[in-house]
Amino acid sequence: MKRIIYTAGLIIISCFFACNDDFLDREPDDQITEQQVFTRFEKVDRLVSEAYYRARKANSPLVFFSHFSSSAITDECEGSTVEGNITNNYNTGAWNSNSIPGNNNGQFWEGLYTSIRHTNVILEGIEKYQTPDNPLQPGDLQCRIGEVYFLRAYFHLLLLRLYGEVPYIDKVIKSDDPMQFKKESVHSVIEKIIADANEAYKRVPAFYGQSNINFGRIEKGACLGLIAVARWIGATPLYNGAKDKFGYTGSRQFESEYSYDVKRWTAAKDAAAAVINFQVEGRSRYSLYERHDQTDFKDNNNQDLNNSTVYARLWDMYYDMNAFENEAIFFMARDKSQAWQGDVYPPSRSGSSRQQPVQEQVDEYEYIAPDGYGYPVYSANARTAGYDDANPYLKRDPRFYRDIIYHGAPYRDNSNNRKTTNTATGSDKIGASNATTTGYYLRKFQKEAYNKSGSFDINCPPVWRLPEFIYIYCEAVNEISGPNQEIYDMMNRVRARSFMVPMPPSAKVDAAVMRDYIKRERRVEFFYEDKRPWQCRLYLEPSSTTELTKEAVWKASGSTNTERSQNYWKGNNGAYPKCQRMINGMRPVQSDEGKIIIGGVKYKMERFCVEERVFSTKHYLFPIMYTELQRCPTLAQNPEW
Repeated sequence: MKRIIYTAGLIIISCFFACNDDFLDREPDDQITEQQVFTRFEKVDRLVSEAYYRARKANSPLVFFSHFSSSAITDECEGSTVEGNITNNYNTGAWNSNSIPGNNNGQFWEGLYTSIRHTNVILEGIEKYQTPDNPLQPGDLQCRIGEVYFLRAYFHLLLLRLYGEVPYIDKVIKSDDPMQFKKESVHSVIEKIIADANEAYKRVPAFYGQSNINFGRIEKGACLGLIAVARWIGATPLYNGAKDKFGYTGSRQFESEYSYDVKRWTAAKDAAAAVINFQVEGRSRYSLYERHDQTDFKDNNNQDLNNSTVYARLWDMYYDMNAFENEAIFFMARDKSQAWQGDVYPPSRSGSSRQQPVQEQVDEYEYIAPDGYGYPVYSANARTAGYDDANPYLKRDPRFYRDIIYHGAPYRDNSNNRKTTNTATGSDKIGASNATTTGYYLRKFQKEAYNKSGSFDINCPPVWRLPEFIYIYCEAVNEISGPNQEIYDMMNRVRARSFMVPMPPSAKVDAAVMRDYIKRERRVEFFYEDKRPWQCRLYLEPSSTTELTKEAVWKASGSTNTERSQNYWKGNNGAYPKCQRMINGMRPVQSDEGKIIIGGVKYKMERFCVEERVFSTKHYLFPIMYTELQRCPTLAQNPEW
């Protein structure tokens, strides 16, 4: 009889491709048999709880790379050099199939397949030993089985996000089984993800309210969400027209299966609609969080320390359990503690500013023009309507003030503790010790009243929120038949929730304009929520003809990178190239003409280049570790690695 060993309250299960389960035969004092585990509901329940724990570790948005989010490997943020310089190693190309920076949280190949094996052990054990139901709450066993089906599919989705073509493993691999696993096409993996999600849907309930002890467990809506996200990935350019429509030059094993098919967008539209329209007891299961009105700027301590610039609604949507109950489709609680906030505080608040927003992200927050519509700051509409790049922080999308601390930002600004952010002098100066290198500090998710005298948990952000599926639906409609009044209104509804003005009427009649607004909305709504690194890959942005043309213009704009960044902007060339090969910032310069006044000193803002980065077509997919290829020689490495 094989043994399953309990250690520190968790079940230890052997790895997938390592497949060395000799340790299961050890004879410690606290050993219990496999049969003893799977013939008792409470033991199986503990196994399922560990599967949830593994899922949280595999995709923790705030701390994807140990103590860094994934934002700093893309054009959202710049990371500092602490913790082994993890994110900067990605940006300089210092990673390969022998070294994956930050590979210790279970979110890469070996860790994900270990978690998949964990789910397979549960499902096979329940079937083999006919696990009894919970005697105190009949029906729990079927719910747990459904949850495990969902988590198995979810782990495969995370693998697909990183590696593309992967094996789908739906059984326990034993140590004496031949290591002859092969990749499957992305579309084959998607269908199997959906099959598991449907199995989960059959078993889990439609709704757990926050008063229910099971609040936070998988519901039917999460299963629909998993299906919609999988369908959307299959419809995006990387797997839908990569070569024939978008000029991708890679050569994946199943490249011939990725030619363009509009039916994939139809499937994504229908799947997203299923989430949006899902009802429980005759009412919509999901709704946008809309507590607090436009007059409320108070923080979690019931104070307005931001000079009425940060709406309470925009902060509270990541902390109020009503938001998690009604807007979150799938979430993992307790993602990080107050220590994370200390990591991102500016030095003037005794912080270490580990990740700082970059200009590329800041430029995506639209300018509110006098005509009552929002325009990107790099557009002709914004420039002619009054946007001033020397004084750029006026009349911006309200989400900007929640997400970004900028030069002149009121931050804990009251008569007792006046603090206007100054990136020109003092401890928060650009380039000072532990200070920003881009001119910005992160504000999103902060509990602004926190003063380091206590502790708290950070629940945010959910893995999927309702806007994600609204965007998928609107994008699919736009790609299938072009924009219409329905999707124009849906997009504006999400903007209005953030007290943001509508898109201009041109988005209602021009597919290209609508496409740009949808992509920009994703960047703004989901900033720092572990979306951007994968989306820029799914849309092949670094090798897009449009972005490559813009990059060539940028390179020809001057003799130094900063000169290029400034001249590119002055030349009205639109947004900076989205090629992931450089990032920019904004610095204050003393000037008699400056309109930002701090301590009696006048400043104007000036763009500068922070750094160049490395990104090529091979970086669309992560490499499979060489050690895994040795264990399973039938696996093919991803292109160019």
